[in-house]
Amino acid sequence: QVQLVESGGGLVQDGGSLRLSCAASGRTFSTYSMGWFRQAPGKEREFVAGISWTGGTPYYGDVVKGRFSFTRDNAKNTVYLQMDSLKPEDTAVYYCAAGQLSGRRAVMSAKTYNYWGQGTQVTVAA
Repeated sequence: QVQLVESGGGLVQDGGSLRLSCAASGRTFSTYSMGWFRQAPGKEREFVAGISWTGGTPYYGDVVKGRFSFTRDNAKNTVYLQMDSLKPEDTAVYYCAAGQLSGRRAVMSAKTYNYWGQGTQVTVAA
């Protein structure tokens, strides 16, 4: 079992920055692939960023490439999402997810993750 707790959401102005954190419980954190997804009202859950448990370069959704940065600290059982140049269209609930999966397609799919956090609201004001 893995429990995930997100933090760092809030209200920010257009062009501002936020840093989300996701703290995970459990002793086998390093064996889980991790991802960030978001869901805006009336829309499907969307992949934002993620990384396979095997390491390597994080994957990013097309709409956040160049603006968001995903990092992982296995010593702290925590992943981070640095969000810069935020836009009103980035407004959504952001979810952290963990799963025993690998490969680009699996990391980018919400259907392959086993565990989800409760979400944190990010609101970008125009």
